[in-house]
Amino acid sequence: MDMHIHNFIKNGQNIPIISERKQRLMDEQTRKLLEECTIGCQMASDSLRQIREYIKDSGLAELVDSYTDRHEKMRQEADARLTESGCSPKEPGTASSAFAWFTTEMKLTFNDDNTQIAKLLIDGCSMGIKTLGARRNTLDRADKKASELAEKIIRTEEDFMKDLQKYL
Repeated sequence: MDMHIHNFIKNGQNIPIISERKQRLMDEQTRKLLEECTIGCQMASDSLRQIREYIKDSGLAELVDSYTDRHEKMRQEADARLTESGCSPKEPGTASSAFAWFTTEMKLTFNDDNTQIAKLLIDGCSMGIKTLGARRNTLDRADKKASELAEKIIRTEEDFMKDLQKYL
């Protein structure tokens, strides 16, 4: 526990008071699940921003902007939980981020119509659902809030896939 010294003045005298700041400890399964939530949402946000520059349809652009914001908020929620427990939020791996960026660029360089963009986004949603779903299932002793956040992210991906179907 961290010890902090605070000064308290009583009757003109400076009296030091030592207090303990309790840092909530987080179990390993909860930490790992929240890290996975952070990484997944960050990768989704990065991909959505990358794809956004190729979108010409205003309806699809608004949809992508909306889901970018949702992913950012969920990432911030996971980051806050990690930080308040003394853990550092993780970033996606450089290799996986570079591969995702390169694959997206290659696919959209040759065909950037709404159908291609929707297919790419649906593939990303599917990958997010599979990855986070598998981690949620293996980290089944994570706390309720972390499990609920993982579920919220998975539902968001499912909703996004449904919303994208009209662009196929």
